[in-house]
Amino acid sequence: MLWEDALLDAKKVTELNPLSHVGYQLTHAALRGAQRYDEAIEAFTAMLSKLDDAPEPHIRDLRQLYVCPSEVEDAIQRAVWIELEYAPLRLLNTSTGLLCDRAAQLNFFKISPEYKDLLSFITKREDLQMERIKEVVATHFRCVLLSHRWEETEALPHHIQDKNVRELKGLGGIAKLQSFCKIARDAGYFWAWMDTCCIDKSNNVELQESVNSMFVWYRHSALTIVYLSDVPPSSQPGALARSVWNERGWTFQEFVAPKVVRFYQKDWSLYLDDRSPNHKESPAIMEELESATGIDPQALISFCPGMRDAREKLQWASKRVTTVQEDIAYSLFGIFDIHLPVIYGERKQSALGRLLQEIVSRSGEITSLDWVGQSSEFNSCLPASITSYATPPCSLSSLSEDEIQTAVSSLQNIVAVDSASELYDLLENMNTPLFANCRLRLPCIAFRVTEVKRRRGDAAHSTYGVKADGLRDLQITTDETLIQFSRAKPTRQTFFLVRPWDRRLLELPDFADDAESVEDWSESESSNDSLGEEELSVLSEVHSRSLRLMVHLGQAFNALLLAQQRVGEYKRVASDHNITAQVKDTASIDIMNIRTLDIL
Repeated sequence: MLWEDALLDAKKVTELNPLSHVGYQLTHAALRGAQRYDEAIEAFTAMLSKLDDAPEPHIRDLRQLYVCPSEVEDAIQRAVWIELEYAPLRLLNTSTGLLCDRAAQLNFFKISPEYKDLLSFITKREDLQMERIKEVVATHFRCVLLSHRWEETEALPHHIQDKNVRELKGLGGIAKLQSFCKIARDAGYFWAWMDTCCIDKSNNVELQESVNSMFVWYRHSALTIVYLSDVPPSSQPGALARSVWNERGWTFQEFVAPKVVRFYQKDWSLYLDDRSPNHKESPAIMEELESATGIDPQALISFCPGMRDAREKLQWASKRVTTVQEDIAYSLFGIFDIHLPVIYGERKQSALGRLLQEIVSRSGEITSLDWVGQSSEFNSCLPASITSYATPPCSLSSLSEDEIQTAVSSLQNIVAVDSASELYDLLENMNTPLFANCRLRLPCIAFRVTEVKRRRGDAAHSTYGVKADGLRDLQITTDETLIQFSRAKPTRQTFFLVRPWDRRLLELPDFADDAESVEDWSESESSNDSLGEEELSVLSEVHSRSLRLMVHLGQAFNALLLAQQRVGEYKRVASDHNITAQVKDTASIDIMNIRTLDIL
Protein backbone atom coordinates (compact mmCIF):
# COMPACT_ATOMS: atom_id res chain seq x y z
CA MET A 1 0.00 0.00 0.00
CA LEU A 2 2.90 2.34 0.77
CA TRP A 3 4.28 2.10 -2.77
CA GLU A 4 0.81 2.45 -4.28
CA ASP A 5 0.37 5.73 -2.42
CA ALA A 6 3.79 6.87 -3.60
CA LEU A 7 2.81 6.01 -7.17
CA LEU A 8 -0.38 8.07 -6.92
CA ASP A 9 1.61 11.03 -5.61
CA ALA A 10 4.10 10.66 -8.48
CA LYS A 11 1.29 10.69 -11.04
CA LYS A 12 -0.10 13.88 -9.52
CA VAL A 13 3.30 15.55 -9.85
CA THR A 14 3.49 14.45 -13.49
CA GLU A 15 0.00 15.77 -14.21
CA LEU A 16 0.86 19.14 -12.67
CA ASN A 17 3.93 19.51 -14.89
CA PRO A 18 4.10 16.93 -17.74
CA LEU A 19 7.28 18.51 -19.13
CA SER A 20 9.25 18.08 -15.90
CA HIS A 21 11.43 15.05 -15.23
CA VAL A 22 10.59 15.05 -11.51
CA GLY A 23 7.26 13.24 -11.79
CA TYR A 24 8.81 10.45 -13.86
CA GLN A 25 11.70 10.19 -11.41
CA LEU A 26 9.24 9.70 -8.55
CA THR A 27 7.24 7.23 -10.64
CA HIS A 28 10.39 5.19 -11.30
CA ALA A 29 11.20 5.01 -7.58
CA ALA A 30 7.63 3.99 -6.65
CA LEU A 31 7.37 1.32 -9.34
CA ARG A 32 10.74 -0.12 -8.42
CA GLY A 33 9.73 -0.27 -4.77
CA ALA A 34 6.60 -2.15 -5.82
CA GLN A 35 8.85 -4.56 -7.80
CA ARG A 36 7.16 -3.59 -11.05
CA TYR A 37 10.53 -3.48 -12.75
CA ASP A 38 9.54 -3.28 -16.43
CA GLU A 39 7.29 -0.29 -15.77
CA ALA A 40 10.00 1.29 -13.61
CA ILE A 41 12.48 1.08 -16.49
CA GLU A 42 9.92 2.69 -18.84
CA ALA A 43 9.40 5.53 -16.35
CA PHE A 44 13.15 6.04 -16.04
CA THR A 45 13.55 6.13 -19.82
CA ALA A 46 10.82 8.78 -19.98
CA MET A 47 12.65 10.77 -17.28
CA LEU A 48 15.83 10.77 -19.39
CA SER A 49 13.84 12.03 -22.37
CA LYS A 50 12.46 14.92 -20.30
CA LEU A 51 15.97 15.85 -19.19
CA ASP A 52 17.19 15.84 -22.80
CA ASP A 53 14.29 18.11 -23.87
CA ALA A 54 14.38 20.48 -20.90
CA PRO A 55 14.63 24.15 -21.96
CA GLU A 56 16.76 25.10 -18.94
CA PRO A 57 20.50 24.40 -19.42
CA HIS A 58 21.04 23.48 -15.77
CA ILE A 59 18.28 20.85 -16.03
CA ARG A 60 19.75 19.42 -19.25
CA ASP A 61 23.12 19.20 -17.51
CA LEU A 62 21.60 16.77 -15.02
CA ARG A 63 21.34 14.24 -17.85
CA GLN A 64 25.10 13.69 -17.66
CA LEU A 65 24.69 12.12 -14.22
CA TYR A 66 22.51 9.32 -15.53
CA VAL A 67 23.00 6.31 -17.76
CA CYS A 68 20.45 4.85 -20.10
CA PRO A 69 19.26 1.24 -19.60
CA SER A 70 21.20 0.04 -22.64
CA GLU A 71 24.48 1.15 -21.03
CA VAL A 72 23.53 -0.71 -17.86
CA GLU A 73 22.71 -3.79 -19.91
CA ASP A 74 26.16 -3.66 -21.51
CA ALA A 75 27.83 -3.38 -18.09
CA ILE A 76 25.83 -6.31 -16.74
CA GLN A 77 26.62 -8.41 -19.80
CA ARG A 78 30.34 -7.73 -19.40
CA ALA A 79 30.11 -8.93 -15.81
CA VAL A 80 28.22 -12.03 -16.97
CA TRP A 81 30.89 -12.98 -19.52
CA ILE A 82 33.62 -12.53 -16.91
CA GLU A 83 31.70 -14.76 -14.51
CA LEU A 84 30.97 -17.43 -17.12
CA GLU A 85 34.59 -17.55 -18.28
CA TYR A 86 35.20 -20.19 -15.60
CA ALA A 87 31.87 -22.00 -15.93
CA PRO A 88 30.99 -25.09 -18.00
CA LEU A 89 29.71 -24.45 -21.51
CA ARG A 90 26.38 -26.21 -20.93
CA LEU A 91 24.46 -26.06 -17.67
CA LEU A 92 21.31 -27.64 -16.33
CA ASN A 93 18.72 -25.12 -15.19
CA THR A 94 17.37 -26.49 -11.91
CA SER A 95 14.26 -24.30 -12.18
CA THR A 96 13.17 -25.28 -15.70
CA GLY A 97 14.89 -28.67 -15.90
CA LEU A 98 16.37 -27.74 -19.28
CA LEU A 99 19.91 -28.12 -20.60
CA CYS A 100 21.09 -24.62 -21.53
CA ASP A 101 23.91 -23.34 -23.70
CA ARG A 102 25.45 -19.90 -23.14
CA ALA A 103 22.68 -18.04 -24.98
CA ALA A 104 19.96 -19.81 -23.01
CA GLN A 105 21.79 -19.14 -19.74
CA LEU A 106 21.94 -15.43 -20.52
CA ASN A 107 18.30 -15.29 -21.62
CA PHE A 108 17.16 -16.94 -18.40
CA PHE A 109 19.09 -14.35 -16.40
CA LYS A 110 17.54 -11.48 -18.37
CA ILE A 111 14.00 -12.52 -17.49
CA SER A 112 14.84 -13.09 -13.83
CA PRO A 113 13.69 -10.66 -11.09
CA GLU A 114 17.34 -10.24 -10.06
CA TYR A 115 18.28 -8.91 -13.48
CA LYS A 116 15.33 -6.52 -13.75
CA ASP A 117 15.89 -5.29 -10.21
CA LEU A 118 19.53 -4.58 -11.05
CA LEU A 119 18.64 -2.89 -14.34
CA SER A 120 16.10 -0.62 -12.67
CA PHE A 121 18.34 0.11 -9.68
CA ILE A 122 21.40 1.39 -11.55
CA THR A 123 20.53 4.83 -12.83
CA LYS A 124 23.63 6.95 -12.30
CA ARG A 125 26.91 6.71 -14.17
CA GLU A 126 28.89 6.29 -10.98
CA ASP A 127 26.88 3.15 -10.21
CA LEU A 128 28.19 1.27 -13.28
CA GLN A 129 31.31 0.26 -11.37
CA MET A 130 29.40 -0.87 -8.32
CA GLU A 131 30.24 -4.18 -6.72
CA ARG A 132 26.52 -4.86 -6.72
CA ILE A 133 26.62 -5.81 -10.41
CA LYS A 134 29.34 -8.38 -9.74
CA GLU A 135 27.57 -9.68 -6.65
CA VAL A 136 24.20 -10.14 -8.36
CA VAL A 137 25.77 -11.82 -11.39
CA ALA A 138 27.99 -14.08 -9.27
CA THR A 139 25.08 -15.12 -7.06
CA HIS A 140 22.80 -15.92 -9.98
CA PHE A 141 25.37 -18.00 -11.86
CA ARG A 142 26.61 -20.00 -8.88
CA CYS A 143 26.93 -23.53 -10.14
CA VAL A 144 26.87 -26.96 -8.49
CA LEU A 145 29.02 -29.68 -10.06
CA LEU A 146 28.72 -33.42 -9.56
CA SER A 147 31.56 -35.86 -8.97
CA HIS A 148 30.57 -39.49 -9.31
CA ARG A 149 31.49 -42.85 -10.72
CA TRP A 150 29.96 -43.57 -14.11
CA GLU A 151 27.51 -46.48 -14.11
CA GLU A 152 26.35 -48.67 -16.99
CA THR A 153 23.34 -46.46 -17.74
CA GLU A 154 23.95 -42.73 -17.63
CA ALA A 155 21.97 -39.76 -18.90
CA LEU A 156 23.60 -38.54 -22.11
CA PRO A 157 23.03 -35.23 -23.95
CA HIS A 158 20.58 -36.70 -26.47
CA HIS A 159 18.48 -38.13 -23.62
CA ILE A 160 17.74 -34.70 -22.16
CA GLN A 161 18.11 -32.21 -25.02
CA ASP A 162 15.02 -29.95 -25.17
CA LYS A 163 13.39 -31.97 -22.38
CA ASN A 164 12.54 -31.19 -18.78
CA VAL A 165 14.73 -33.60 -16.81
CA ARG A 166 12.25 -33.55 -13.93
CA GLU A 167 9.60 -35.10 -16.16
CA LEU A 168 11.75 -37.90 -17.56
CA LYS A 169 11.07 -41.44 -16.47
CA GLY A 170 13.75 -44.00 -15.87
CA LEU A 171 16.15 -45.46 -13.38
CA GLY A 172 19.95 -45.43 -13.19
CA GLY A 173 21.46 -42.32 -14.71
CA ILE A 174 18.16 -40.45 -15.13
CA ALA A 175 17.25 -40.94 -11.47
CA LYS A 176 20.75 -39.88 -10.43
CA LEU A 177 20.47 -36.72 -12.54
CA GLN A 178 17.06 -35.85 -11.12
CA SER A 179 18.19 -36.33 -7.52
CA PHE A 180 21.30 -34.24 -8.13
CA CYS A 181 19.30 -31.37 -9.66
CA LYS A 182 16.77 -31.48 -6.82
CA ILE A 183 19.48 -31.16 -4.17
CA ALA A 184 21.05 -28.27 -6.06
CA ARG A 185 17.67 -26.55 -6.48
CA ASP A 186 16.70 -27.06 -2.83
CA ALA A 187 20.03 -25.51 -1.81
CA GLY A 188 19.15 -22.36 -3.76
CA TYR A 189 21.24 -22.85 -6.91
CA PHE A 190 19.87 -22.19 -10.40
CA TRP A 191 22.59 -24.08 -12.26
CA ALA A 192 24.01 -27.59 -12.10
CA TRP A 193 26.48 -29.60 -14.17
CA MET A 194 26.94 -33.33 -14.65
CA ASP A 195 29.63 -34.57 -17.02
CA THR A 196 27.63 -37.41 -18.56
CA CYS A 197 24.96 -35.18 -20.08
CA CYS A 198 26.52 -31.70 -20.21
CA ILE A 199 29.35 -32.46 -22.65
CA ASP A 200 28.64 -33.24 -26.28
CA LYS A 201 31.45 -35.69 -26.96
CA SER A 202 30.58 -35.81 -30.65
CA ASN A 203 31.64 -32.15 -30.89
CA ASN A 204 35.44 -32.28 -30.92
CA VAL A 205 35.87 -28.55 -30.19
CA GLU A 206 33.58 -28.76 -27.18
CA LEU A 207 35.27 -31.94 -25.98
CA GLN A 208 38.73 -30.36 -26.22
CA GLU A 209 37.68 -27.30 -24.26
CA SER A 210 35.84 -29.35 -21.66
CA VAL A 211 38.73 -31.70 -20.89
CA ASN A 212 41.22 -28.83 -20.68
CA SER A 213 38.90 -26.65 -18.57
CA MET A 214 37.44 -29.18 -16.17
CA PHE A 215 39.80 -28.46 -13.28
CA VAL A 216 39.00 -24.75 -13.55
CA TRP A 217 35.26 -25.49 -13.61
CA TYR A 218 35.48 -27.52 -10.42
CA ARG A 219 37.76 -24.93 -8.80
CA HIS A 220 35.19 -22.18 -9.40
CA SER A 221 32.11 -24.22 -8.50
CA ALA A 222 30.03 -22.87 -5.63
CA LEU A 223 29.60 -26.45 -4.45
CA THR A 224 30.74 -29.87 -5.63
CA ILE A 225 28.51 -32.78 -4.70
CA VAL A 226 30.22 -36.17 -4.49
CA TYR A 227 27.78 -39.02 -5.02
CA LEU A 228 28.92 -42.36 -3.58
CA SER A 229 26.69 -44.96 -5.22
CA ASP A 230 28.41 -47.82 -3.39
CA VAL A 231 28.07 -46.33 0.10
CA PRO A 232 24.76 -47.51 1.63
CA PRO A 233 22.58 -45.33 3.88
CA SER A 234 23.62 -44.88 7.50
CA SER A 235 27.15 -46.10 6.78
CA GLN A 236 29.73 -46.00 9.51
CA PRO A 237 33.09 -44.19 9.28
CA GLY A 238 35.37 -45.95 6.84
CA ALA A 239 32.77 -46.50 4.11
CA LEU A 240 34.02 -43.48 2.16
CA ALA A 241 37.59 -44.78 2.23
CA ARG A 242 36.41 -48.10 0.74
CA SER A 243 34.40 -46.49 -2.08
CA VAL A 244 35.59 -47.11 -5.64
CA TRP A 245 35.15 -43.36 -6.14
CA ASN A 246 38.65 -43.02 -4.63
CA GLU A 247 40.12 -45.24 -7.35
CA ARG A 248 38.85 -43.42 -10.44
CA GLY A 249 41.14 -41.20 -12.49
CA TRP A 250 38.85 -38.22 -13.02
CA THR A 251 37.76 -37.98 -9.37
CA PHE A 252 41.28 -36.92 -8.34
CA GLN A 253 40.84 -33.42 -9.73
CA GLU A 254 37.11 -33.41 -9.01
CA PHE A 255 37.87 -33.44 -5.30
CA VAL A 256 41.10 -31.47 -4.92
CA ALA A 257 39.98 -28.62 -7.21
CA PRO A 258 36.76 -27.44 -5.47
CA LYS A 259 36.79 -25.33 -2.34
CA VAL A 260 33.42 -26.59 -1.06
CA VAL A 261 32.47 -30.28 -1.18
CA ARG A 262 29.70 -32.42 0.31
CA PHE A 263 29.48 -36.22 0.22
CA TYR A 264 26.19 -38.04 -0.37
CA GLN A 265 25.41 -41.72 0.11
CA LYS A 266 23.51 -44.03 -2.23
CA ASP A 267 20.10 -42.73 -1.08
CA TRP A 268 21.31 -39.12 -1.40
CA SER A 269 21.57 -38.62 2.34
CA LEU A 270 24.63 -36.86 3.72
CA TYR A 271 27.57 -39.08 4.58
CA LEU A 272 27.87 -39.60 8.35
CA ASP A 273 24.83 -37.30 8.57
CA ASP A 274 27.35 -34.45 8.49
CA ARG A 275 25.25 -31.34 7.83
CA SER A 276 28.13 -28.89 7.82
CA PRO A 277 28.27 -26.70 4.69
CA ASN A 278 31.71 -27.96 3.65
CA HIS A 279 32.96 -31.48 4.28
CA LYS A 280 36.51 -30.32 3.57
CA GLU A 281 36.31 -28.81 7.04
CA SER A 282 35.40 -32.16 8.61
CA PRO A 283 38.47 -33.73 10.30
CA ALA A 284 36.87 -37.20 10.28
CA ILE A 285 36.13 -37.15 6.54
CA MET A 286 39.51 -35.66 5.66
CA GLU A 287 41.30 -38.35 7.66
CA GLU A 288 39.41 -41.01 5.72
CA LEU A 289 40.38 -39.48 2.39
CA GLU A 290 44.01 -39.07 3.38
CA SER A 291 44.14 -42.74 4.37
CA ALA A 292 42.37 -43.91 1.21
CA THR A 293 44.23 -41.77 -1.33
CA GLY A 294 47.62 -41.10 0.23
CA ILE A 295 47.22 -37.45 -0.71
CA ASP A 296 48.77 -34.90 1.61
CA PRO A 297 46.13 -33.40 3.97
CA GLN A 298 46.99 -29.84 2.98
CA ALA A 299 46.66 -30.70 -0.71
CA LEU A 300 43.24 -32.25 -0.10
CA ILE A 301 42.00 -28.97 1.35
CA SER A 302 43.87 -26.33 -0.67
CA PHE A 303 45.45 -27.96 -3.71
CA CYS A 304 47.74 -25.86 -5.94
CA PRO A 305 47.77 -26.95 -9.60
CA GLY A 306 51.00 -26.67 -11.54
CA MET A 307 54.41 -28.25 -11.99
CA ARG A 308 55.65 -27.91 -8.44
CA ASP A 309 56.02 -31.28 -6.68
CA ALA A 310 55.28 -33.05 -9.97
CA ARG A 311 56.64 -36.41 -8.81
CA GLU A 312 54.42 -36.42 -5.73
CA LYS A 313 51.33 -35.59 -7.78
CA LEU A 314 52.14 -38.41 -10.18
CA GLN A 315 52.39 -40.78 -7.24
CA TRP A 316 48.94 -39.68 -6.01
CA ALA A 317 47.52 -40.51 -9.45
CA SER A 318 49.47 -43.75 -9.94
CA LYS A 319 46.90 -46.15 -8.49
CA ARG A 320 43.86 -44.66 -10.18
CA VAL A 321 42.16 -46.19 -13.19
CA THR A 322 40.01 -44.97 -16.07
CA THR A 323 37.67 -46.77 -18.44
CA VAL A 324 39.25 -45.15 -21.50
CA GLN A 325 43.01 -45.71 -21.37
CA GLU A 326 44.00 -42.23 -22.59
CA ASP A 327 42.00 -40.61 -19.80
CA ILE A 328 44.62 -41.53 -17.21
CA ALA A 329 46.70 -38.75 -18.77
CA TYR A 330 43.88 -36.40 -19.82
CA SER A 331 42.47 -36.39 -16.28
CA LEU A 332 45.76 -34.88 -15.06
CA PHE A 333 45.87 -31.90 -17.43
CA GLY A 334 44.26 -29.65 -14.83
CA ILE A 335 46.36 -31.05 -11.99
CA PHE A 336 49.48 -29.75 -13.74
CA ASP A 337 47.78 -26.69 -15.26
CA ILE A 338 48.54 -27.97 -18.75
CA HIS A 339 46.55 -27.52 -21.96
CA LEU A 340 47.15 -30.16 -24.62
CA PRO A 341 45.19 -31.62 -27.54
CA VAL A 342 42.83 -34.45 -26.64
CA ILE A 343 43.36 -37.27 -29.13
CA TYR A 344 41.14 -40.23 -28.32
CA GLY A 345 42.46 -43.24 -30.16
CA GLU A 346 46.11 -42.56 -29.42
CA ARG A 347 47.74 -45.14 -27.21
CA LYS A 348 47.96 -44.75 -23.45
CA GLN A 349 51.75 -44.47 -23.67
CA SER A 350 51.44 -41.64 -26.16
CA ALA A 351 48.93 -39.71 -24.05
CA LEU A 352 51.01 -40.13 -20.89
CA GLY A 353 54.19 -39.37 -22.82
CA ARG A 354 52.82 -36.08 -24.13
CA LEU A 355 51.80 -35.08 -20.61
CA LEU A 356 55.19 -35.91 -19.08
CA GLN A 357 57.01 -34.30 -22.00
CA GLU A 358 55.13 -31.07 -21.33
CA ILE A 359 55.92 -31.21 -17.61
CA VAL A 360 59.65 -31.62 -18.24
CA SER A 361 59.74 -29.04 -21.05
CA ARG A 362 57.88 -26.30 -19.23
CA SER A 363 59.30 -26.74 -15.75
CA GLY A 364 62.71 -28.32 -16.19
CA GLU A 365 61.43 -30.72 -13.53
CA ILE A 366 63.49 -33.93 -13.59
CA THR A 367 61.77 -35.76 -10.73
CA SER A 368 59.28 -37.18 -13.23
CA LEU A 369 62.23 -39.26 -14.54
CA ASP A 370 62.36 -40.96 -11.14
CA TRP A 371 60.42 -44.20 -11.67
CA VAL A 372 60.88 -47.96 -11.86
CA GLY A 373 59.27 -50.37 -14.30
CA GLN A 374 58.92 -50.54 -18.08
CA SER A 375 60.09 -47.82 -20.48
CA SER A 376 57.60 -46.09 -22.73
CA GLU A 377 57.64 -46.43 -26.49
CA PHE A 378 57.12 -42.66 -26.52
CA ASN A 379 60.54 -42.08 -24.96
CA SER A 380 62.70 -44.49 -23.00
CA CYS A 381 63.20 -41.97 -20.18
CA LEU A 382 59.47 -42.06 -19.46
CA PRO A 383 57.45 -44.95 -18.01
CA ALA A 384 55.02 -47.04 -20.03
CA SER A 385 52.41 -46.75 -17.28
CA ILE A 386 51.59 -44.26 -14.57
CA THR A 387 51.74 -47.16 -12.11
CA SER A 388 55.53 -46.84 -12.31
CA TYR A 389 55.19 -43.81 -10.05
CA ALA A 390 53.47 -45.80 -7.29
CA THR A 391 56.83 -46.46 -5.66
CA PRO A 392 57.73 -43.38 -3.59
CA PRO A 393 60.47 -41.17 -5.05
CA CYS A 394 63.99 -42.34 -4.39
CA SER A 395 64.76 -40.97 -0.92
CA LEU A 396 68.45 -40.74 -0.14
CA SER A 397 69.97 -39.51 3.09
CA SER A 398 70.93 -35.85 3.14
CA LEU A 399 73.54 -34.05 5.16
CA SER A 400 72.83 -31.67 7.99
CA GLU A 401 74.22 -28.16 7.81
CA ASP A 402 76.91 -29.08 10.35
CA GLU A 403 77.93 -32.08 8.25
CA ILE A 404 78.09 -29.91 5.12
CA GLN A 405 80.29 -27.37 6.89
CA THR A 406 82.59 -30.14 8.10
CA ALA A 407 82.86 -31.58 4.59
CA VAL A 408 83.54 -28.13 3.13
CA SER A 409 86.32 -27.59 5.65
CA SER A 410 87.94 -30.87 4.64
CA LEU A 411 87.82 -29.94 0.95
CA GLN A 412 89.11 -26.38 1.14
CA ASN A 413 92.74 -27.44 1.39
CA ILE A 414 92.40 -30.19 -1.22
CA VAL A 415 90.42 -28.66 -4.07
CA ALA A 416 91.76 -25.67 -5.98
CA VAL A 417 89.55 -22.59 -5.81
CA ASP A 418 89.64 -22.04 -9.57
CA SER A 419 88.74 -25.65 -10.38
CA ALA A 420 85.80 -25.72 -7.98
CA SER A 421 84.50 -22.35 -9.19
CA GLU A 422 84.84 -23.43 -12.82
CA LEU A 423 82.74 -26.53 -12.11
CA TYR A 424 80.09 -24.41 -10.38
CA ASP A 425 79.91 -21.92 -13.26
CA LEU A 426 79.71 -24.71 -15.82
CA LEU A 427 76.78 -26.34 -14.06
CA GLU A 428 75.07 -23.03 -13.36
CA ASN A 429 75.07 -22.27 -17.08
CA MET A 430 73.67 -25.65 -18.09
CA ASN A 431 70.41 -25.50 -19.99
CA THR A 432 67.26 -27.00 -18.54
CA PRO A 433 66.04 -30.30 -20.00
CA LEU A 434 64.45 -29.89 -23.41
CA PHE A 435 61.76 -32.31 -24.52
CA ALA A 436 60.38 -32.11 -28.05
CA ASN A 437 59.13 -34.57 -30.65
CA CYS A 438 59.62 -37.54 -28.32
CA ARG A 439 63.31 -36.70 -27.88
CA LEU A 440 64.84 -35.58 -24.58
CA ARG A 441 67.95 -33.42 -24.42
CA LEU A 442 69.11 -34.12 -20.89
CA PRO A 443 71.86 -32.10 -19.17
CA CYS A 444 73.68 -34.48 -16.88
CA ILE A 445 76.91 -35.63 -15.30
CA ALA A 446 77.91 -38.80 -17.14
CA PHE A 447 80.08 -41.67 -15.91
CA ARG A 448 81.28 -44.12 -18.54
CA VAL A 449 80.47 -47.75 -17.74
CA THR A 450 83.56 -49.96 -17.91
CA GLU A 451 82.14 -53.34 -16.92
CA VAL A 452 78.80 -55.16 -16.95
CA LYS A 453 78.70 -58.69 -15.55
CA ARG A 454 75.63 -60.83 -14.91
CA ARG A 455 75.43 -61.94 -11.29
CA ARG A 456 72.17 -63.87 -11.09
CA GLY A 457 68.74 -63.94 -12.61
CA ASP A 458 65.63 -65.83 -13.63
CA ALA A 459 63.41 -65.96 -16.68
CA ALA A 460 62.05 -62.47 -16.07
CA HIS A 461 64.83 -60.48 -14.40
CA SER A 462 68.59 -60.39 -14.23
CA THR A 463 70.95 -58.68 -11.81
CA TYR A 464 74.17 -57.24 -13.19
CA GLY A 465 77.26 -55.98 -11.46
CA VAL A 466 78.25 -52.63 -12.97
CA LYS A 467 81.46 -50.62 -12.77
CA ALA A 468 81.87 -47.07 -14.06
CA ASP A 469 84.70 -44.55 -14.06
CA GLY A 470 84.64 -42.53 -10.86
CA LEU A 471 81.74 -44.42 -9.26
CA ARG A 472 81.57 -47.08 -6.62
CA ASP A 473 80.58 -50.53 -7.88
CA LEU A 474 76.84 -51.16 -7.94
CA GLN A 475 74.16 -53.63 -9.04
CA ILE A 476 71.27 -53.21 -11.48
CA THR A 477 68.19 -55.43 -11.82
CA THR A 478 66.36 -55.32 -15.14
CA ASP A 479 64.29 -57.49 -17.45
CA GLU A 480 66.41 -56.33 -20.39
CA THR A 481 69.38 -58.39 -21.52
CA LEU A 482 72.56 -56.35 -21.23
CA ILE A 483 75.77 -56.92 -23.14
CA GLN A 484 78.43 -58.20 -20.77
CA PHE A 485 81.84 -56.60 -21.11
CA SER A 486 84.88 -55.40 -19.18
CA ARG A 487 88.04 -53.43 -19.76
CA ALA A 488 89.73 -56.65 -20.84
CA LYS A 489 86.83 -57.54 -23.15
CA PRO A 490 85.37 -54.19 -24.26
CA THR A 491 82.25 -53.62 -26.37
CA ARG A 492 81.72 -51.15 -29.17
CA GLN A 493 78.46 -49.97 -27.60
CA THR A 494 78.87 -47.15 -25.08
CA PHE A 495 77.02 -47.18 -21.75
CA PHE A 496 76.75 -44.33 -19.28
CA LEU A 497 75.47 -44.04 -15.76
CA VAL A 498 74.23 -40.47 -15.58
CA ARG A 499 73.13 -38.08 -12.91
CA PRO A 500 70.41 -35.82 -14.39
CA TRP A 501 71.41 -32.29 -13.53
CA ASP A 502 69.30 -30.77 -10.76
CA ARG A 503 69.72 -27.00 -10.41
CA ARG A 504 68.55 -27.15 -6.81
CA LEU A 505 72.04 -28.36 -5.90
CA LEU A 506 73.29 -24.85 -6.68
CA GLU A 507 71.30 -23.62 -3.65
CA LEU A 508 70.06 -20.60 -5.56
CA PRO A 509 67.10 -18.67 -4.10
CA ASP A 510 63.69 -19.89 -5.25
CA PHE A 511 61.68 -16.77 -6.04
CA ALA A 512 58.57 -18.88 -6.57
CA ASP A 513 58.43 -19.49 -2.84
CA ASP A 514 56.75 -17.09 -0.47
CA ALA A 515 58.86 -14.16 0.61
CA GLU A 516 60.83 -14.72 3.77
CA SER A 517 59.47 -13.19 6.93
CA VAL A 518 61.38 -10.76 9.12
CA GLU A 519 61.99 -13.64 11.52
CA ASP A 520 63.51 -15.70 8.70
CA TRP A 521 65.92 -12.90 7.88
CA SER A 522 66.83 -12.49 11.52
CA GLU A 523 67.58 -16.19 11.88
CA SER A 524 69.65 -16.15 8.71
CA GLU A 525 71.66 -13.17 9.86
CA SER A 526 72.20 -14.60 13.31
CA SER A 527 73.44 -17.90 11.85
CA ASN A 528 75.94 -16.01 9.69
CA ASP A 529 77.05 -14.03 12.71
CA SER A 530 77.69 -17.30 14.51
CA LEU A 531 80.42 -18.11 12.00
CA GLY A 532 83.78 -16.87 13.11
CA GLU A 533 85.23 -13.89 11.28
CA GLU A 534 88.36 -15.93 10.65
CA GLU A 535 86.34 -18.60 8.81
CA LEU A 536 84.48 -16.00 6.74
CA SER A 537 87.77 -14.46 5.68
CA VAL A 538 89.10 -17.84 4.53
CA LEU A 539 85.96 -19.00 2.75
CA SER A 540 85.00 -16.45 0.18
CA GLU A 541 81.42 -16.61 -0.99
CA VAL A 542 82.40 -17.99 -4.39
CA HIS A 543 84.70 -20.65 -3.00
CA SER A 544 82.20 -21.61 -0.31
CA ARG A 545 79.29 -22.17 -2.68
CA SER A 546 81.53 -24.13 -5.06
CA LEU A 547 82.70 -26.44 -2.30
CA ARG A 548 79.15 -26.87 -1.02
CA LEU A 549 78.16 -27.99 -4.52
CA MET A 550 80.97 -30.54 -4.55
CA VAL A 551 79.80 -31.90 -1.20
CA HIS A 552 76.31 -32.36 -2.64
CA LEU A 553 77.71 -34.04 -5.75
CA GLY A 554 79.59 -36.45 -3.52
CA GLN A 555 76.38 -37.81 -2.03
CA ALA A 556 74.52 -40.85 -3.34
CA PHE A 557 72.15 -40.13 -6.23
CA ASN A 558 69.50 -41.84 -8.34
CA ALA A 559 71.22 -42.75 -11.61
CA LEU A 560 69.95 -43.60 -15.08
CA LEU A 561 71.62 -46.28 -17.19
CA LEU A 562 71.89 -45.19 -20.82
CA ALA A 563 72.88 -47.36 -23.78
CA GLN A 564 74.16 -45.82 -27.01
CA GLN A 565 72.00 -46.42 -30.10
CA ARG A 566 73.56 -44.34 -32.83
CA VAL A 567 76.23 -41.69 -32.63
CA GLY A 568 75.04 -39.11 -30.11
CA GLU A 569 71.76 -40.93 -29.32
CA TYR A 570 70.93 -43.04 -26.28
CA LYS A 571 68.14 -45.06 -24.73
CA ARG A 572 67.43 -45.57 -21.07
CA VAL A 573 67.68 -49.11 -19.75
CA ALA A 574 64.68 -49.59 -17.47
CA SER A 575 65.21 -51.10 -14.04
CA ASP A 576 62.91 -52.76 -11.53
CA HIS A 577 64.65 -50.96 -8.67
CA ASN A 578 66.17 -47.54 -8.19
CA ILE A 579 69.80 -47.38 -9.32
CA THR A 580 71.71 -45.76 -6.47
CA ALA A 581 75.19 -44.55 -7.37
CA GLN A 582 77.91 -42.55 -5.59
CA VAL A 583 81.25 -41.10 -6.62
CA LYS A 584 84.37 -42.67 -5.16
CA ASP A 585 86.11 -39.42 -4.34
CA THR A 586 84.26 -36.16 -3.73
CA ALA A 587 87.39 -34.13 -4.42
CA SER A 588 87.93 -35.55 -7.93
CA ILE A 589 86.63 -32.83 -10.22
CA ASP A 590 88.17 -34.43 -13.31
CA ILE A 591 85.63 -37.28 -13.23
CA MET A 592 82.74 -34.84 -13.66
CA ASN A 593 81.89 -35.39 -17.33
CA ILE A 594 79.29 -32.68 -17.81
CA ARG A 595 77.34 -32.98 -21.03
CA THR A 596 73.92 -32.97 -22.67
CA LEU A 597 72.71 -36.26 -24.12
CA ASP A 598 69.96 -36.92 -26.66
CA ILE A 599 67.70 -39.70 -25.39
CA LEU A 600 65.19 -41.48 -27.61
